[in-house]
Order: sequence, then structure tokens, then C-alpha cells
Amino acid sequence: MGLTATSTGRRAADSGLVIQRESPDDRVIALAGNPNVGKSTVFNALTGLNQHTGNWPGKTVSNAQGRCVHKERGYILVDIPGTYSLLAHSAEEEVARDFLCFGGPDAVIVVCDATCLERNLNLVLQTLEITSRVVVCVNLMDEAEKKHIRLDLKRLERHLGVPVVGASARSSRGLSDMMDRAAALIAEEEVSSPAAVRYAPPIEEALALLEPVVRERTGGRINARWAALRLLDADDSLIASLSRFLGFDAAADSTLRAAVEQARERVAREIPPGELTDAIVSGVVRRAEEICLDSVFTDDIRYSLRDRKIDHVLTSKRTGIPLMLLLLAGILWLTITGANYPSQLLSGLLFRVQDGLTALFHWLGAPEWLHGALVLGVYRVLAWVVSVMLPPMAIFFPLFTLLEDLGYLPRVAFNLDRYFQRARACGKQALTMCMGFGCNAAGIVGCRIIDSPRERLIAILTNSFVPCNGRFPAMIAIITMFFVGTQPGLLPSAASALLLTGIILLGILATLLVSRLLSGTLLKGVPSSFTLELPPYRRPQIGRVIVRSILDRTLFVLGRAAAVAAPAGLIIWIMANITVGGSSLLSLCAGFLDPFGRLLGMDGVILMAFILGFPANEIVIPIIIMAYMATGTITDMSNLNELRSLLEANGWTWLTAACTMLFSLLHWPCSTTCLTIHKETGSVKWTALSFLLPTAAGMACCLLLASAARLLGLV
Repeated sequence: MGLTATSTGRRAADSGLVIQRESPDDRVIALAGNPNVGKSTVFNALTGLNQHTGNWPGKTVSNAQGRCVHKERGYILVDIPGTYSLLAHSAEEEVARDFLCFGGPDAVIVVCDATCLERNLNLVLQTLEITSRVVVCVNLMDEAEKKHIRLDLKRLERHLGVPVVGASARSSRGLSDMMDRAAALIAEEEVSSPAAVRYAPPIEEALALLEPVVRERTGGRINARWAALRLLDADDSLIASLSRFLGFDAAADSTLRAAVEQARERVAREIPPGELTDAIVSGVVRRAEEICLDSVFTDDIRYSLRDRKIDHVLTSKRTGIPLMLLLLAGILWLTITGANYPSQLLSGLLFRVQDGLTALFHWLGAPEWLHGALVLGVYRVLAWVVSVMLPPMAIFFPLFTLLEDLGYLPRVAFNLDRYFQRARACGKQALTMCMGFGCNAAGIVGCRIIDSPRERLIAILTNSFVPCNGRFPAMIAIITMFFVGTQPGLLPSAASALLLTGIILLGILATLLVSRLLSGTLLKGVPSSFTLELPPYRRPQIGRVIVRSILDRTLFVLGRAAAVAAPAGLIIWIMANITVGGSSLLSLCAGFLDPFGRLLGMDGVILMAFILGFPANEIVIPIIIMAYMATGTITDMSNLNELRSLLEANGWTWLTAACTMLFSLLHWPCSTTCLTIHKETGSVKWTALSFLLPTAAGMACCLLLASAARLLGLV
């Protein structure tokens, strides 16, 4: 199986999605499946790095497509969103359904999990109602063998009436056979004849009335039986899609409306309207059960006992949360201790490059202001951001991805679901919140997994309440200097990790409180229910985890941060070096903010550093050092004892340290996150609110802490 690059774009039939083709002869295959069945592994194994990502037209639902060459024929694989059904209750389900119905794929591969095939067959059967060009890929056959599950794929194929192939995508086993069967379907060398799901008699009688009318009105451009079923069930989103993709206004067609009403009256005689959807779903579920009873066997009914024992501990009300916090503390400890040495090495390397640039500018005879602006301003800030961000991200993101690959993150969402439900928010917000620990911008993008627009907005507006990777260095430095001590060793680093975990808990509490406030005021509503699958525990693929986390997350986030840090460096240098009346603009602005800063337990320099650190939180501490030392450029002071002496000489106490740390946790999101919020919401109003909410919360908390400490005489 070979790989080639794509170059030209072509729009999929009626779908609005641009398909990236290299040749007009390329065939399009849709890749469907439930979440956590290995669909992405299949996609990656077939397409390699030859992929394109983007959003579906008009949706904040991401799509990925890639090209592979199988036996000298090119195929474009479109990875449609993971979904449990095609009933279009969410944006993902609607996108998946519309592409299968109107996107014109030459074939559809539905990936299933061999260890829980019955649940996966619901999507297979629904797909077969839309199109007959389907290949069922039963993935994770190796996992099924370990759990003593036997599948008779020949029987399964006879029941479904379409090709069925067993596979283990992680080792690429079975994928070539799967592509052979798909190619045969596309070339019409293999004919499929899927058996229709039989529903309750009243539904079948209603379909018999409605199906001929639908076939006539749509001109056979869509599966008439399936469309009739959805119209019978009052699927308004399908009516909108028929108009959008086929130019057929089903709502205005009097003949069709009359047929739908007649069919619904027939069903209503025996099935109440409120129970029709359940009756339809029951028909699919019943058929899936029948197929599995004859095709899936187990030699050991205790095959899932290990996972259940682990889940009994990790998701228990007593032990689930404490273990989750200990694991978080462990990850933070590894990040803190593991990032120190490489950060120092990277910093030394980048600042040696700065020395070379300085020598080059002097050799060229460049004016001093140009050297200061570009080297001491733009480059120096950029070097600081990279040296501070890259090492901890290179540790944190792989660890985070490792937990994801292992199957633990859905357990985190399960543990936190009841708390988010009490806050009248969506339990999936726990997952997007976890993503925010690495980067709040990544957490904002992750909010796409939340179906409800109201709950998605709540998750977006509160994501910055958890500290991102860029805020960790300042918090760790302050904890070490003022609350733990600078002596090396296991105990101090462990104490730092535990204190940092406590601060993160405060951020989680703020997330829940503000989510509850929003859901009771601006974004009123009832929390929606959702299906949360607890996938089986799997041995993570360390190599792929590292590559995926470094390429997809670390470098992506670092690139965004660098793009805004470079111009910020220029602005900071200008403010620090342009003087008015003998004082720099930086010191004048800090002096103006000083009364308000002291009211909040800080000072004007600290507030000014947070303002100038808007492009990248990593440069807050360096700006504070620069302002106190009046050096005119970002200064590297890696010795924490020296740094503490400098801060104390400028009036820092434990209260200053605590308020600075609290404000670092609760203040406006960085510019990258704000840009991402605007892109995801398309609204200046919600972007502004996402800026104001944490800022108001941070100022209020700092004011309360400072006032209480002064009243009690603690400072």
C-alpha cells in the first residue's frame, strides 16, 4: 500500500465538503464508527501523514481526509465524526448522516469494536438503511482474542448482507483485505444485498404508505425507505438537509405532507407519538441482538472481570476522586522535575544564539535601537517563551495522551460528571477542562465534543479557570520561593506538586461555580444527557503517543504562542526603553497601576506584567524582573534565591506571593485563547465575556484575601 501527495480539490457531490483529490479517478470512501473503536488508527494506518484536516462546511465539527494508494488505485478516505447513531441528535450525528446521504461516497467502511460488537451494530444497521455499499471492519480482533471472544465473521456477513472483514489496525492486520473488499464493491465486482431491519407491524404498514411517495418526490436520489422512516419520526433536521442538498422543500410539498400525516395517523393507533422513536430504536437494537446471538461467542464469561475490578477502584465514589488527584499530582511532579534540566539547556542554547545575533548586528554596523528591538526585544522574548514552554509541554502532553490512549480520561469525565450536572453543565466539560491544563486554546477547540450549544458556550467561557502550561512556571517558582523552599530533593518537589494540585483544585471549583452561575443567568437551561462510553483498558502505543502529542499538540501550541510572543517582545522593549521625563513608559504605567495593584495585594509592576503578558503567560515573571531591575530587556534569573531577594527588596511578602499566584490562576485568557474563542463562537460578545469573567473573579478573590489578611494583622 503506497502513499502519494494530494494537490487538487474537488467538491463531494452535493455535500459542500471539498475533497482533496490528486486524480479524477480517485474514489471516495467514508470511514464511520463509534468513538473509541480504533477508527483513527485505521485512518492513520492507511493514509500515514498524507492527511488534511478542517471543519465541515457550516459546522464546528472537524473532519479529516487522507489519500492512500491500494493496488495502483487512489482512494480518498474521509474520516467522518465518531458517533453512536445517525438519528442526528448532535452536530456530529448530523454531519455523519448528511455525508452518507448526500456526499456521494463510493463506499462506506464502518469500523466496529470486536469486544462489544452488539452496541456497534446499531450504527452498522442504520448505515445499511442509507446505502448498500458498506464494508464492515471488525477491528480489535486481537483484543477479542485476549478476552476469549470468538466471532464467526462468515455468519455475520450472511446476516448483514455486506462484506465483513476482521482486523487489528494497530498492527495493520486485515486492512489490505478490507481495502480489497471495498475496491470490489466500488468496481461492482462484488454485489451486496443488505437485509432491511424489520420494525413493529404498525411502523411497517406506515412505511408501506409513505415510501412510494418519498421515492417519487425525491426522484430516487436518497434511500426512500430510510427517508420515510425519518419523516415518520418527525426528523426536522432531515427536512432541512433535503432542502439544502437536494433542493427539495419537503415542508412545502403538500402531497408529501399529506402522506406523512396519513402514515403518522396509522402508527398512532397503536404507538403513542412520544414512544415512536423508542419503538424505531428498539427495532434496530433487537436486530443487533439477534445477529450477535448467532455470530458472537465467548469461552469465558469473566473476560471483562479485570476491567470491572479496575473500574471499581478508579470510578468508585470513595476512591475515584482521591486517586484522580494523586495521579494529577504525579503528572505535575514529573513535569516539574523533568522539565527543569532540559529547560536550562534549551535556554542556554537559545541565548548563545542571541550572542551570535548580537555579534552579527555589530559586524553589520546596525544601529543600537534596531539591535535592541529585534534581538533584545523580539528574539529574547521568543527565546524565553520557547525555553520555558517546550520542555514541560513535551512532558505533559505525552503523559496526557498516554492516559487518553490507556482509556483513563473517560473515567475522569465519569468521576466529575455528577459535579458538572449539579452545576447544570455537561459532563463532557470535564474532558475539555483536562485539555485546558496543557493549553486553554486546545481546551476551547475540544469543546466541540459537547453537543448542546448552551453547554458548549459554558465550557468555552470557563475553560481558562484551569491553569494552562504557560502559567505553571510562574506558579511553581512562587511556590518554591515563598512556601516550600529552594533546597533540592524529593520532598520539596513533591510538596510543590501537592501545593500546585491544590491551586488547580481551586480552579476546578471556580469552573463549577461560574458554570452554575452562567446556567442560572445568561445561559439558562436543563443539562443534557449524553452517552459516556468507558472503553476497555488498552496497552498504549508509546511511540505513536509521543509522535502524536509532539506533532499535534506541543508544536501546534508552541507555534501559536511564538506567533504572538514575537510582536509582544517588540512592544515590551519599546515600553522599557522609551523614556518620558526620565522614566520609562513601563515604569510610568506601573506607577499609575500601583494603587490599584496594592489594593489587590500586589503592586503596579505585577499588574503591568500581567497586561504585557497577555500574548504569552510565560513572560510575566521575566517582565517583573526587568521592571524591578530597570534593565530595559528581559532578564534571565534562574537562581531562585537571587530572585526571592530581588522580590523581597521590592516589597514582596507571603501575601504578595499568594495574591500573584491567585491572580495567575484567575485572570484573563491569553491572546491565543481569545482568538480561538472568537473563532469557535464567531462572537465578539462571548469573547469579551470570556475575558471579563476570570478577570473579575481574580480581582475579587485577591481583594478578599488581601483585605482579610490585613484585618487579621497577618501582614
